[in-house]
Parts: sequence; structure tokens; C-alpha cells
Amino acid sequence: MKPLLFLVCSLPLAAATTCGSLESLTLPNTEVQFAEKTAATTMIGPGGFLVKTPAFCRVGGIITPASDSEIHFEVWMPESGWNGKFRGTGNGGFAGSINYAEMAAAIRDGYATASTDTGHRAGGIDADWALGHPEKIKDFGYRAIHEMTVKAKGVIQAFYGDAPKKSYFSSCSNGGRQALMEAQRFPEDYDGIVAGAPANYWTHLLIANFYASGKPMLENPASYLPKEKIPALAKAVLAACDAKDGLKDGILNDPTACHFDPATIVCKGTETDSCMTPLQSATVQRAYDGARNSDGKVIYPGYEPGGEEGGGGWQNWITGSKPGTAAGVLFSEGFQRNMVFNDPTWTYAKTNLATALDASDTKMAATLNATEANLHAFQARGGKLILYHGWSDAGIPPRNAIYYYDDVVKAMGADAVSGFLRLYMMPGMQHCAGGPGPNYFGQFGILKPGDAQHDVFTALVDWVENGSTPGAIVATKYTKDDPAKGVEMTRPVCVYPEVAKYDGNGDGKKAESFRCGK
Repeated sequence: MKPLLFLVCSLPLAAATTCGSLESLTLPNTEVQFAEKTAATTMIGPGGFLVKTPAFCRVGGIITPASDSEIHFEVWMPESGWNGKFRGTGNGGFAGSINYAEMAAAIRDGYATASTDTGHRAGGIDADWALGHPEKIKDFGYRAIHEMTVKAKGVIQAFYGDAPKKSYFSSCSNGGRQALMEAQRFPEDYDGIVAGAPANYWTHLLIANFYASGKPMLENPASYLPKEKIPALAKAVLAACDAKDGLKDGILNDPTACHFDPATIVCKGTETDSCMTPLQSATVQRAYDGARNSDGKVIYPGYEPGGEEGGGGWQNWITGSKPGTAAGVLFSEGFQRNMVFNDPTWTYAKTNLATALDASDTKMAATLNATEANLHAFQARGGKLILYHGWSDAGIPPRNAIYYYDDVVKAMGADAVSGFLRLYMMPGMQHCAGGPGPNYFGQFGILKPGDAQHDVFTALVDWVENGSTPGAIVATKYTKDDPAKGVEMTRPVCVYPEVAKYDGNGDGKKAESFRCGK
């Protein structure tokens, strides 16, 4: 059991049973390991911000739906002031740990909440646990979140003597994939779901972009783009495209209108950090283009211009500090070695794009992909779904969210979709948060604004419970991403396919100077 730091005395328990008695609770395929009263405290919440939590009942256990399963989970329930609802949380990367930060944000807001390690304990970029363990891969792929949800509701029922009146799920990245998996496979689990930057086309995401740019940089170090050249690339992109939206502000409001050619900054003479070699330029172009098969068809979209620089930019996800160290490369290598080829000696030199993609789809698509476009069962029971993705995401190419949204429209029709699904594309936001644009809008509990106009989760709840259809949501950019330093800008994030358009006269740092339109 992971220890927590508690600062304030707990409040009296007012429930159908005592917290400690939940240790003897019997649930199918589940061992309750502990149930303890937990004092009010201050915890590290989403984004590293401190969160003050109320006193709560903390229950932890292990779920074993299969012989090789060991799904650790925890349920936290406010001792008083429960809002009658449940909020499930997800995981980034390959999971491997319980998401205490998002649980803290949920319980702060009065929700009973739960999280799981999805059946293994490891770092989020480590997939070694999957080697030779197909049941653990199923747990990670879809089973653990569902099992966590069902068992959490059982714990909540036992503690309060009442089931949650509404249930919600919100997460990003792999958590966005988990969110869509719930809507697709288990539509009865949640009434409302927020899926951020979803890694839902997992088999293509972890193959395509590795072979487009990661593998060429490994095979030929001369193709590698060093971190010293990324600022020049970012500057050139802005010089070419920043003003296209009518406002020169360091943000590409709609990167699809930017057709930047990296060949324009190829060195004319001596190579410096302000220019690129032809091989480096080709690497950048491949990253923008995405991987293509032998017929030239795009297997998975490439990255958008505008997200190259910064802590969540290309150095972290695409290029790394040296060849082979970028997060995207490490994720892909771990996936192929431990899940696709089930070979601890596998290296990138052993296969090519076509072979890897075929093996990935054949072996893992049914378990890991959340690409089903027919969401009729979720819609029919009144479920609401909000998707969001940052246009400057260097971890998961943002057009993937648009492609999935378009697939749902094709499968169900625009009228049906308008009644239960919204997509928000966030200008200047990197992977789940961060980036040069307004990037705080209540996602996974970060700096919860608390009203539907500024908070995507509150907008979801209002939609589910009051029928208030979400419109544009105002996102905020804080100076140096630090709320203590004040607000740098605000901007509406429009319901896709609309985009926020500058009115040409007002303060470009204020939301009221923009209008949504196509």
C-alpha cells in the first residue's frame, strides 16, 4: 500500500457502513486488501498543482478476472459531502501505476473516484511486463478499466448504501484510448466521458511514426535533428504561417492552413544551428507527412507544424537528446518487442514498416484499438462524449482525433452525432496540456474553473444532467504556465469544425476578440 501524507484530522463518517468494515466486502474475483479512514490533506494533483482533499474512505484491492491477472485498484469516497456521483480516472503511456493525482482532483470536487494500474506495476514507458503475458495485455487493453469501474461501484454501494446516480470518466492520451474503449465496449459503465488526445488507433500510432522518422534517424545518424536546431525550425514555421489567421501571436490557430516547407531553411553554406542539412530537412518533412505504405497511402497522420519547440515538443517525443531516446521511439520499440513480436531480442533492424504494421494489426488491433465508430449503444442510453486534442501535440498527431470524429459521423449521421458528441481542437496546446497556446480548460481536474464556459468536465456534466449542449469553451494561458504569474491570454475553443477567428480589432489576448466560424 502506497503511503500518503495527511495534514488535517478526518471528519466524522456518515455512511451505510463503516470504512474499516469494507475489508470484509465480498466482490467477484476480487480481494479487498485494505479499507481505512483517511484524513483531509493536501496532495499533488494533476499538472503538479497542490489539491486540498476532504477526509475520505480509502479502499484498495486486487481483481483477478483471468489466471494471469493482477489488477490493483483503489476507490476513494468522501466521508461527508459526497455529490452522489462517481468519476473514474485513466492512465498515460503503458500505465503501471494508480493515478493518485487525478483521484485527488476528483475527490476534491465531491466525487467518489477510482483508479487502477491496469494489471501491472511498471513505469509508464516500460512494456517489459507484457512479454509472454497475453492476459495482462488484455487487462491493459480493455479489461482493467471496466473491472475497476464495476468493482468501484460495488464498493460505493456498500459504503453509502446507494449506487452512484451518475458516472463519469475523464482522461488523456492512453487514458483517452481507455475512455473511447469504455464508450465502445462497455457503454453501460459511464454516463459521460471526456477523451483527450486519444491513442485509440494504437497499432498504427506506435508503428507508423516510428518508421516514418524514428527509424531513419536510427539507421542514419546524419538524418538526426539535434535539439539545437529545433528553435530555428519553430521560428521558420511561425514566420511562414503565424499571420495566416489574421493575428501574429506565436500560435497557429489552424495548422491545416500551414504548408511550411522545411527545405526553405536548408543551409546555403556552412552548417549552423539556424539551418538544416538536406537529410535533416527530409526527416522533418517525413514527420509532417506521416508514414505511407508502398501505394503512397497515409497509414497514420503526421505531426502538425507549430508544436516543435518547448517541453512537450519534438525533442521529448520525436528526436530525443540523441538518436533512439525520444519517447515515441521508446514506446514503439517496447510495443514491438514485447507485444507484437514477443521477442526480447527484437531490434528495429529486424523488420520494415509493412511487416511491422501487418503484425501489429493482426496480433494487437482487437485488444488495443478503440476505433469502433458505431456508438449507438452509448448514445441510446443517453451517454455524452467530448473529445479534445491539442493542435501542437508532438506525442499523438492531432488529426487522428478528427479522423475518428469523421468516422463516427459517417457511421451514425451528423444529426445523431450532434446530440451526444463534441470535438474540440485546441490551438497551440501540446500533449494533453502545455504549449504556447491557451491550454487550461479544466481537463482532468487541472485548476478546475468550475463553470461550463471554462471547464470541459463541468460542460460534460451539465450536458448529461441538464441537457445543456456545450458550445465554445474558453481556455486560458497563464504566464509561463504558472497561475501565480497571472493570465497571459484567453481564447474560445470552438466546437469542431468551427475555429476561433480574430475579429481584427480587439485585444488578441482576450477571448471576446474572437468568434467561432468555419
